Parts: sequence; structure tokens; C-alpha cells
Amino acid sequence: MSKASSNPRDNYGEEETNQLLTTTPALIVPRERKRLIWIVLGAFLLSIVIIALVASRSGVSDVAKQKRNVILMISDGFGPASETFARSYYQFINDFSYNYTTPLDLINVGTSRTRSSNSLITDSAAGATAFSCAIKTYNLAVAVDPDQVPCGTILESAKAIGMATGLVVTSRVTHATPASFSAHATNRSMESEIAAQQVGDYPLGRQVDLIFGGGRCYFLANATENSCRTDNRDIVDIAKKRDFNYLTTRKEFDNIKITKDSLPILGLFTLDHMAYEIDRDPTTEPSLKEMSQKALGLLEKATNDSNQGFFLMIEGSRIDMAAHSNDAPAHVHDILAYYEAVAAVREYVDSHPGTVMISVSDHETGGLTVGRQTSSKYPEYLWYPDVIQRVKNSSFILADKLRKYDKSDRIDFIKNIIFRDSLGIDDFTNEDVAFLNLTEPSPSFYNNYIANMSSFRARLGWTTHGHSGVDVNLYAYGTDAERLYGNHENTEIGKFIVEFLGLDLTTITEELNKNNSSFHLSDHADISQFNVDHLIHYHH
Repeated sequence: MSKASSNPRDNYGEEETNQLLTTTPALIVPRERKRLIWIVLGAFLLSIVIIALVASRSGVSDVAKQKRNVILMISDGFGPASETFARSYYQFINDFSYNYTTPLDLINVGTSRTRSSNSLITDSAAGATAFSCAIKTYNLAVAVDPDQVPCGTILESAKAIGMATGLVVTSRVTHATPASFSAHATNRSMESEIAAQQVGDYPLGRQVDLIFGGGRCYFLANATENSCRTDNRDIVDIAKKRDFNYLTTRKEFDNIKITKDSLPILGLFTLDHMAYEIDRDPTTEPSLKEMSQKALGLLEKATNDSNQGFFLMIEGSRIDMAAHSNDAPAHVHDILAYYEAVAAVREYVDSHPGTVMISVSDHETGGLTVGRQTSSKYPEYLWYPDVIQRVKNSSFILADKLRKYDKSDRIDFIKNIIFRDSLGIDDFTNEDVAFLNLTEPSPSFYNNYIANMSSFRARLGWTTHGHSGVDVNLYAYGTDAERLYGNHENTEIGKFIVEFLGLDLTTITEELNKNNSSFHLSDHADISQFNVDHLIHYHH
């Protein structure tokens, strides 16, 4: 007996077979039609997935049409060892568990390489230009390329597409980092020229809507008391004529109204750099956190009715300067102040979709080591944070007090005011006293010695009074932050911002360089002519 075929067609008669071959398949075989529909649907879904992947690889996120804000925070001179030092110190003074995490630990995404175009070790000007222009340039260069040609910055390009812009720093606002976003100069010491550009006296006109920081002396005419300009131009007057609201005091800062009419605004709270956090008088100077929060409120208000957001650069400037002095107590207090600003900015990001914050250093300063060998014997693995906790002032302030003290009881002043009261050190030696009683041969003589007294006792080491070439930590939080995961050249951070905001640096560069522009060149033969002898120098 023959077995029935497993193929249904084999069991059809001739008539049925002819009908099957001549009738429209869609009417007779609905299963074939369903299969075709599923094939088409699958191809459609696959095309969507491919388009999404291509978009993500090209830097376009799901919120490409959403109003966007960028908050770039720069912790000048803050290296990986500084993060360890500050975290461990904060644990100690608050009696926290060993696994405490700082506001930066929570958003760590990678590292940044810091070299400039002409050195493994960058200075702050070249480091900031890598962020602002997304190019490598030479040390001392402020937003100019290695051929000394001005390069368009992300701040200028943001302004060109209708965004609001701001700078918040604790240094002079004309210092290397803020200057590299808002001005162009072949040498960072051209702070007189930089100040004029920052209020709009250059080819692009006014580009910055908000400026908070120190350095008022560069905005005062040379004939004015406390000026450090090289000419008699009154930049404050120029700023006012360009509609800047101008303020210089804590009271004026506190009284700022968050309105659309508040911008542009120029707040210069000190003649020189703002105070180290350890020395800051909160009744006369706002903190980095306070300035950052005020800036965010003002920039948000200014863009409420716009489809464009804002670009804000915030710098913890004096982290770097304390490290130049190898002053561990001043260094850590400015880091903790920066943490507070980071936490405040992160809160802002949480409530404002389309915003990204990036925190990164331009370089490490001081070659800090968390651990120190204090004799020829194999070192003990110790550190003493209580030594740091007892210090009341920066070594800069203490050196200045000592320099100015000319009474007959100078030895007692050194022992009781400098050592015991200000440093919390009782185990000083006769050699320590004798050293600080010497006539100071150089401006950093007292400063460096006083700073080392605390670092030595705390078992913290320093390898340089300059910068080092190590990679620095990279932090990011908010929209598209995941694109910064991993190790990056510092220029890639600038490129990320360009893509995130849809900026065009090339057009800005062309605009700056029309007609062989020379606004970025100095009229002075050498920078030694600059009238800044009374200022705090940290040029590299």
C-alpha cells in the first residue's frame, strides 16, 4: 500500500492542480501574502535601526531639535592625585566612610590628554585653546593657531547662532583660560588688549553676555589708581557704552535681579585674582558656587523665549595657583569650593533636559604625590590630614604678612602668628625661624617655605612649581555625556561641543581674519613692558 505524500500538492487531482496554477495567489494562498507583509515590515524596521545607528555615530542624538545648553567647567591644575587628596581630606574632616564619593567621582567618564603643539607639558593658554578652538597650539597662545592666526571659538560661534554666553572664574577675567574663549592674543600676557576685546572692542563686536571674576585693574585707565593697563583707555567706560551692567561689590552682586534686562553684565569683584577659598571673606566676595548659580539663572532667563540655549564656561582658577605654590591647604580648599559648584551645576542639569555639563582640567599642576619620603630610610605609608585642617590661611597671605612686618618683635611674630596661630605648627625648629627671618631675596621665598612646612608634615609631596604632562580626569553629565567615555585628546572635547551645539568655527575664523586683521598682535616689543609688577604671577 502506497504512503500518502507529505506535500499537499501531491494529493491534489489534475483539476485542482490546474486551478492552483492559474488562480491569483493572493486569493488562494493568504499565508504567502502574510509572509510577504512580514518581510516588508521587517525590512522597514531594519532600515529604522540602521538610520538610528548612523545618526548616533555622526553625533546626532534623539533630542537634536531640543534647546541645548553647554556648561563647561574647567578645574585649572587639578590632576588625579588632587582628586584623591581632596576626597580623602573631605572624608577625614567629616568622619565619612572610606568609600565616600565626591560630586566628581559620580560623573567620571574618562581622561583627557593635555599636551600642546610645542610641548608635552601645556600651559593654560594652549590648554584652554584646545577646548575653545578645538585645535592644538603653542604655549602662551590665546585662541590663535600655531601660525599666530586667530581661531574662532565655541563661545563666539555659539553667540553667532543666537545663544547666550557667559564666563565665571576666580582668577582675573583676562587670565589665560577665560581669555581663550573670549579674545585672541599671540601672548597671554597681553591682558590690556584682552580686556578690551572681552567687552567687544574687536572685529566681532561684543560676544560675551556675562562675565564674573576678578581683575578689575585691567579695565581701569592707566592714570587711575590701582590700574595695571599699559594705556590710558578706560575699558569700564567702553563697557558701559556697550550697555554692560557693571558691578564691583558683594552687595551689588546680591542685588542682581534675574530679568531679561540684566544682560550684558560685567562683575569684577577684585583688582587682581579673587581670593583663595581658604582666605575668602564671604562678606566681600561671592563664592564660585554663588557666581555659577547666579550666572545660570541670568542665562536661563535671557533664553526663555528663544529656541537657542546658552554656553557657560566656569573655571575653578585658583586650584592651579595654590598648586604652583605647592600650598596643599589652599589647594584643597579651592577644590572643595569647586565640588560645591559642580554639585550645584549637576542639580541644574537634572531639571533642564538638553543640557550637558563637562568638567575637565587643562593640565595638572605641581606634580602632587599623595605620599612622601621624608628621610633616606624606606618610607612609612602615612599621611596626616589633621596638619592640613589646622591651617587658617594660604602661604601667599602669610608670606605677605611676614614681608610687611617690620617691628622689633619679628621673631615672636614668626613663632606665634605665622607658625602657631596660622599654620597650627608647634614643632617648628630654630632653623625654621631663622629662615623666615632672612631678608627675602625673591617674591616666592617665604611663600614656598611656609607651604612646604605643612606639606612635609602631612606627608604630601610635590615635584614641581610648574605643570606636569599627565592625563587628567574627564567628567560629564547630562545629554550625550556617554559620547565622552574613554580617553580623549583635549581638542576632542571642543569638537564634542561643536557637534552638540551645531557650531561652525570655520566661518568665525574667516570673519576674524578678514582684511589681514592684526588686532591680536601686541604693540609692545616684549612682555616685560607690561605694567603688572604688583600682580600675582602664574604665567605658565
